[in-house]
Amino acid sequence: MFMSIPNGLDTLTSGLASIVRFGDNGLAGVTVSDLAIEENRNIRLKLYDVENSRSCRVVRELVTELDLVVDKIIPVAINSQNELPEGAQAPCLVASMEGDEDEIICGAPEISQFLKGQFSVSDNDTNNDSSKPLKGIIQTLSSVGLFLASALRTGRGSSVSPSVTTSSVCNRPKESLILYSYEGNQFCRLVREVLTELDIVYELRSAGKGSSRRSELSKRTGGSTQCPYLVDPNTGMEMNESVDIIRYLYSTYALWTPPNETLEWSSQFISVFKPLFAYLTPLQAGSNNDAEQGPSYASDLEEAIQTIEQETSSSPVVVYTYELSPFSSETKSLLASLKVDFKEISLGKEWIPGLLSPGGAIKRAALLELTGQSSLPHIFIGGKPIGGLFSGAPGIVPLLQQGKFMDMIEAVTSETAESIFE
Repeated sequence: MFMSIPNGLDTLTSGLASIVRFGDNGLAGVTVSDLAIEENRNIRLKLYDVENSRSCRVVRELVTELDLVVDKIIPVAINSQNELPEGAQAPCLVASMEGDEDEIICGAPEISQFLKGQFSVSDNDTNNDSSKPLKGIIQTLSSVGLFLASALRTGRGSSVSPSVTTSSVCNRPKESLILYSYEGNQFCRLVREVLTELDIVYELRSAGKGSSRRSELSKRTGGSTQCPYLVDPNTGMEMNESVDIIRYLYSTYALWTPPNETLEWSSQFISVFKPLFAYLTPLQAGSNNDAEQGPSYASDLEEAIQTIEQETSSSPVVVYTYELSPFSSETKSLLASLKVDFKEISLGKEWIPGLLSPGGAIKRAALLELTGQSSLPHIFIGGKPIGGLFSGAPGIVPLLQQGKFMDMIEAVTSETAESIFE
């Protein structure tokens, strides 16, 4: 799955992931005794975590239920630069206690036992034989729920995004970010997934229903206890609303903000019809009798090719677009987020007859002749075609994933600057 800014489908599946866990798993904090709090005040917790791991989910649910602060959540998803203790696997908890050596506990059952033991949570289970069938049913439902919760969010929170794993140096926070969150909230999950995908270490402050941290959050925000709530001590930024937080995280700690994955799926579907478009494009251009194009398709095509060659050499980055195309809009937004200056040339509102601008059809045919691609957007860097948003030769997103796009931009802008001073 493509890692993008979460949309309505993400919110829905994240909500369902909470529902299928059944009951109050990860929603509310229990009352921990004052004695337990006092005795464990100096315990520092560090959790190596993968957001979409079933076993890690069990641990985080307990963290919410015990109303704990985890000083460091360290993502160790696929391609993470963060390293687990030698021989350990996630979930792995490191407990630092004053005057003692760090205690390393791995595995969800072992971590759960340790946390419950440290915080004196009473075990409400009974040994009554009559409860055993019910316990068996609950355990079965819980296991199924864990599987479904991860399945619903397949592809998210499991690996590090290409937007931080390229060869370019990516901005990393010097101090841990702080996230007020609780496991069962679907919006908190969306933020935690992106923190995992951006490989960002953060402090988790549980703020489930009944949490002692709700009043702390209210004082901080002037009355709101809404989660998620992010505090970034590196920039002084504080905010709620999952989408705003995620956009901030990408703009601050990633090399680029991924486009909507729905467009990627659409692009793959549309590519099936590429031969049909290649067949129709010259027919559409040849049937246009606009006087500006001349009576001959061949001469019109040659003239359009020359025009494109002039246009693409007039600026380091040139983008041919349709005004109504979501692919074109997303491409322009992506280039803007990368702070890449570009020259836009519109061929009209869309490729459908009647929506193309005068000369748009023949120019589209010329693009096909030059590059083998008639679909838009079409990007040229230094006069050379690189394709569209997701596809072409090979397209912006594949180049970004390979860590090559900004190198190409830097090379062509440097050449332009050198030519000015020659």
